[in-house]
Amino acid sequence: MKQLLTVITFLSVSSLFPSLHAQSQFTGWAALFNTAKTGKKTSLLTDIQLRGSGQIAHTQTLLLRTGLQYSVTKKLGLTLGYAYIHNRRETGGLSGYLPEHRIWEQLLYNHKTGPVFVSHRIRVEQRFISKTKIENNDLKADGYGNAYRLRYFIRNIIPLSNQTTGGFPKGAFAALQNEVFINTGNKSNVNGKAFDQNRLYFAGGYRFSTAFDLEAGYMYQYIQGRSNASTHNHIAQVAGYWRF
Repeated sequence: MKQLLTVITFLSVSSLFPSLHAQSQFTGWAALFNTAKTGKKTSLLTDIQLRGSGQIAHTQTLLLRTGLQYSVTKKLGLTLGYAYIHNRRETGGLSGYLPEHRIWEQLLYNHKTGPVFVSHRIRVEQRFISKTKIENNDLKADGYGNAYRLRYFIRNIIPLSNQTTGGFPKGAFAALQNEVFINTGNKSNVNGKAFDQNRLYFAGGYRFSTAFDLEAGYMYQYIQGRSNASTHNHIAQVAGYWRF
């Protein structure tokens, strides 16, 4: 475990140093995450995310994701799901929106360390990414290439007021999270490398009740491209979390 954390820390820190062929963008993301109980041990997870690009004129990505979660214990959950991504692509001076489909599985483990609520998530993805072709001066999909990816996510919620119940029913909080993405198969269909990207995020928020949180923060996203190319995204994000 210590070796895994060392590797994750190295990848996260190394992403802070720009390469010689890096580009930087400033953009905004909005997200809504929902958890709906469907049974004693099952829940339906859904989220919708809208992501801007470096240009105000258009949106970069619309992401729709859903999954069925089974709670093995109060701390451990297993999920199987599907995601649809409507993503803006550029090829040969043309741009257009093309789909990506994902099947995903994840393990989620929650625990508390002192006053901090910690979530660990391991997610594996089977990705079906549109290939592109130019037809009548338009960018269109031309079949799919598949790729495989592993993601490790850790999120810390720090209440900013004393909690007397042992839980966190209401109040202001700070959030700190990081997620690292590793390509595990068919790398030639993505960037040709094992390392894909890293997302580091700081936020402040307010828990209105046990059912709803609202937060806003800053995300630094490092994306490794092909060859020595890379992208550094500076993102303002607003996110809501429903639990019902």
